[in-house]
Amino acid sequence: MFALFLFTATSIFAQTIEGVVQDETGPLPGATVQEKGTKNGVTTDFDGKFSLKLNNPKGAIVVSFVGMEKKEVSYDISATDVYVVGNIILVVDENVLDEIVITQVSFAIDRKTPVAVSTIKADIIEHKLGSQEFPEILKSTPGVYATKSGGGFGDGKLTMRGFNSENVAVMINGVPVNDMENGRVYWSNWAGLSDVTSAMQVQRGLGASKVAVPAIGGTVNILSKTTDINRGGSIFFGTGNDGYQKIGATVSTGLMDNGFAATVSAFKTTGNGYVDGTEFKGFNYFINISKQINDNHKISFTTFGAPQRHGQRQNMSLISRYRNAESGNKFNPDWGIKNGQVTHIEDNFYHKTQTSLNHYWSISDKTTLSTALYASFGTGGGGGTAGTNRDLFQVRIGGDDQPVDLDNIVDINRANGDQGLGSEAFLRASRNDHTWFGLLSTFKTDLTDNLALVAGLDLRTYTGKHFREVTDLLGGDYVFDDSDVNNPNRALQVGDKFSYNNDGEVGWQGVFTQLEYDLDKLNVFVAASVSNTSYKRVDYFQYTDNDPLGETDKYNFLGYSIKGGANYNLNDYHNIFANIGYFEKAANFGTVFQQFDNEHINEDAENQKIFSVELGYGFRGEKLAGNINVYRTAWNDRTLTQGIQNPDGTFSTANILGVNAIHQGVEFDFMYKAFDRLTLTGMLSLGDWTWENDVLGVEIYDEEQNLIDVVDLYIAGLKVSESAQTTAALGLDWEILEKTHFTVDYNYFGNLYAQYDPNDRGTEGGAQAWEAPDYATFDAGLRYNFKIGSFDTTLLGIVNNVFDTEYIADARDGAGSVSDTALVWFGFGRTFSVSAKIRF
Repeated sequence: MFALFLFTATSIFAQTIEGVVQDETGPLPGATVQEKGTKNGVTTDFDGKFSLKLNNPKGAIVVSFVGMEKKEVSYDISATDVYVVGNIILVVDENVLDEIVITQVSFAIDRKTPVAVSTIKADIIEHKLGSQEFPEILKSTPGVYATKSGGGFGDGKLTMRGFNSENVAVMINGVPVNDMENGRVYWSNWAGLSDVTSAMQVQRGLGASKVAVPAIGGTVNILSKTTDINRGGSIFFGTGNDGYQKIGATVSTGLMDNGFAATVSAFKTTGNGYVDGTEFKGFNYFINISKQINDNHKISFTTFGAPQRHGQRQNMSLISRYRNAESGNKFNPDWGIKNGQVTHIEDNFYHKTQTSLNHYWSISDKTTLSTALYASFGTGGGGGTAGTNRDLFQVRIGGDDQPVDLDNIVDINRANGDQGLGSEAFLRASRNDHTWFGLLSTFKTDLTDNLALVAGLDLRTYTGKHFREVTDLLGGDYVFDDSDVNNPNRALQVGDKFSYNNDGEVGWQGVFTQLEYDLDKLNVFVAASVSNTSYKRVDYFQYTDNDPLGETDKYNFLGYSIKGGANYNLNDYHNIFANIGYFEKAANFGTVFQQFDNEHINEDAENQKIFSVELGYGFRGEKLAGNINVYRTAWNDRTLTQGIQNPDGTFSTANILGVNAIHQGVEFDFMYKAFDRLTLTGMLSLGDWTWENDVLGVEIYDEEQNLIDVVDLYIAGLKVSESAQTTAALGLDWEILEKTHFTVDYNYFGNLYAQYDPNDRGTEGGAQAWEAPDYATFDAGLRYNFKIGSFDTTLLGIVNNVFDTEYIADARDGAGSVSDTALVWFGFGRTFSVSAKIRF
């Protein structure tokens, strides 16, 4: 009787429903499938497949995914043990996305938002990133050039359509993260972000972001994971070349009876680094707690960060120096040996947190209000050398390609100490701590069935604390310093500040609005934003405590943008779109305070002026999807200044106007599902990015209108540097066996010009910068999904640069603009990583 009871119970509760969840591009891993009215649910595997044991023989399942419209599927399993529903297709829904993310992150919607866009989902990041830098996941995206820069952990660099990070907006959950003073993005601050990313979207050009952000080249929207609806988690372990080790875990409570849900994730990454002297250790954490108060209100608390420390290769070298180095392209001049231990001369250490409290309010069926209060705290900086005799750092253990002999400096400094003298050479850190608070609120209402109004407020306040501190006296007892007028002739110890000590205070007040028209096949939007940026500088070293010059006034700079676009779906397969926009970007902090004091202030810094237009076409078929677009961006009055000496011997700064550049090109990408188990992807990007005109006869006057100088810049036709203007990619994902996938990615990069300063092209016939050789790399991966008991498990192996191709990824122009004088960073040779992930 007992056996019969077990058999009957098993039969009753063994009834399951099976299917495959997809979006417009294919299988959708990580989607939630839940039995309606219960907490019974599962998530789809890497092929989008699911199998859910049911509590009720009749009912419905609800299928959902971040940023997708939920779908409800009815079932009746009374007459069978297994009910197969087939393919379930989810589509992107802006309202659902807003509710999950809380803030208006402005994700573009396929065949609706009129911008050139590429979306990378969490499974692609997990399958292809491996031990690469986070921006490198975008290297197969049209118009994007991503490198490792010097090769240190987190030192990745990204440019888009020829624009550097100062002109590419990066947003995490709708919150801008570009530095408030200089606009740059420091990817080392977000080294662990890939572990908690649910989707990453690149909008090229002006983009669809409603917030006033510096999106000249484009916008990168990163959407972090939210709280999982189901209880469970995962454990991860990875290893790779050069001692790379990564371990971590994620745990979720699932939605509890009290309406709360929480997800916690933590990882640790260590390694020796591919490049000499770039050992690293990093941690990252993520916490999300959500509460569904009622049908109209939801709150969410999120905090994440990635404290890390790593050695850097800060300085480029001549190609000949690499050729003669024992370690070849891994050579790094910026490290040494002290007491038998590796010591980083150039390093980076930082911990930046981002914490937000979000509230989503569904006021009515037509009106919503989403608000985010956020705070970011950063502490850390970068290491380097200091002292009265820094030539000592050129003394190496053996030849020019060997580590710096730091023990030699220790001996000299100790001898100086015996004579009552301080350290001749020592190590320091340039600190850049900050506090950042913000409010981002977005109101949306449907004016009619076809017309919606979006309006919002963007407030930010930021204080950056900049100073240098002693980190290692290298055997000395102290070092003399007189940089602080309030405390001259100090004997510095480790931890003391020197050289400079100042605060940069930045304020931001912005408003934005957008009208969205949606009628059948036509979608149109018009958007405008206005922002005021204020800068103030406080100096603690150059002015006495009672000197009014120690603190400047606030200087305000107004920026604005207006843009619009339309998408028209010709039919179920074809669509066309266009967008146009103009905006003026306010000067950054460094342009206003160029001479690092409170007296020489460039309070008339000119706005940069940007005009952009784009046309595009898209095709969505059963097996083939593709996009092609052409763009032209005119960048006028690019920030360019020159220091001048006045007749009285003082120095000042002059704005050089009329420096214009044209960024134009064609981009194409496609995805072809050859058959159920084989998918091909590819892209081609042809850029033509040049300085448009010579700037001749610019007369520079002093404050008394005396002619000081006449500036000539011969830059017409010179190529914009630091980014490959021609890129291409081909990819293959082949399920060679059940749950076993083999991937190959080919990437080509060409027309990469060495970095140069247009100010240096002051003679007629200014030379074109040296063009680095074109190069191509292959990456390959193999993943196998299986079960350990009831736990889904994935084994993943990735090899980057399979054929160990030698290439120059970054370069700085030298005398004569030839290869012999160019300073370069070589890219990485062959690297690999192997990992396992177990889900429970």
